[in-house]
Amino acid sequence: MRKVAITGVGTINPIAGNKEEFREALEKMRVGIDLITQFDTSDQKVKIAGEVKNFNPADYMDKKSARRYDRFLQLAIAASREALEDSGLLDSEDWKKSAAVIIGSGIGGFKTLFNEFNKFNKNGPKTVSPFLIPMMIPDMASGIVSIHYNIKGPNLATVSACASSLHAVAISALMIRHGYIDIAITGGSEAVIDPMPIAAFANMRALSTRNDEPLKASRPFDKNRDGFVMAEGAGILILEAEELAKKRGAKIYGYIEGFGMTGDAYHISATEPTGEGGAKAIEAALKDAGVDVDDIDLINCHATSTPVGDRSEVLAIRKVFKDKSEKPYIQSTKALIGHALGAAGAIELIGLLLEFEGNFVHGMPNLEDPDEDFKGLKLLTETLDFKSKIALKNSFGFGGHNISIVVKKGGE
Repeated sequence: MRKVAITGVGTINPIAGNKEEFREALEKMRVGIDLITQFDTSDQKVKIAGEVKNFNPADYMDKKSARRYDRFLQLAIAASREALEDSGLLDSEDWKKSAAVIIGSGIGGFKTLFNEFNKFNKNGPKTVSPFLIPMMIPDMASGIVSIHYNIKGPNLATVSACASSLHAVAISALMIRHGYIDIAITGGSEAVIDPMPIAAFANMRALSTRNDEPLKASRPFDKNRDGFVMAEGAGILILEAEELAKKRGAKIYGYIEGFGMTGDAYHISATEPTGEGGAKAIEAALKDAGVDVDDIDLINCHATSTPVGDRSEVLAIRKVFKDKSEKPYIQSTKALIGHALGAAGAIELIGLLLEFEGNFVHGMPNLEDPDEDFKGLKLLTETLDFKSKIALKNSFGFGGHNISIVVKKGGE
């Protein structure tokens, strides 16, 4: 089987408009959570989120396209362009004939759906936009990126809630491994900071209500965590067969060494409390990568800052690492950017690659009093100089979707 190299990354998220800003923000542990500005929250229980600020679609597309694209599509195009530029592929053409575009989204164009639903209720069916369907369906991020950059290979989307973008990366890597494609544009995009989703998650008691302290609201592993903070953003990676990447002299950030995917078969939203499903995904990823627990020096957790979710993930880690669970550093990037749902895994994977490159690991500034269940783990509370070589990335989603990916630093 062929090795899968990562040759380009692009992201736009609550703490960064590009990868360089993201690297700096991670190292400085900058928190991107604040009061919501996209709509009036006066009647909402939750008034905070991780918004992408100062985003201008006109920087990435013409005005006509911007009007027809939901925000999650706009963010996907922006992150894809940066990733393609970063990889050195943007201005060449031959590879586009067979490359894949596989981009996940947990919800898709909900903003558009909500706006058009309001128009329908107020003024009737004739006022509904003819672009509603292609603006809202989750697969359209893959479709629009394919159209925008004239990429004609396999084109599909993954929809598995908060595991969507990491599933997209794994499927892309699998296709490259077995020679079905040579290059994939993959990752995820999400933009659902809108009245209905905020109300729905709040009524589930899934969101933090720390409205008076937005910067302290997302606190994975902390005893006083009270739910996740909704975020938006996009993360896109260029995956490539190693031999092709080396032949064209591409920079290699790292390698997708292995992945494991399981299902909890437990509950529509709650994580299986013993961590069994997560543990099996981690074990499968390690086996697929051909590495042992001793080889993993960093775990970027799914850890959303919910009471049950963080605990079950730690239990999963302990099941696999056993007495060696104190060895790897443990972090959650959601401490800084909140939870970008279907885009979270890809954005956080990009963060890992930037940590590889910068020889540091970021901490979690709101981890002030770790839960008793997490004592003894190397939970990062500050940024450290550290040369990570092999890391584990977890993503878990509503419906019991579990995925773990082992990623290795390039050049090692």
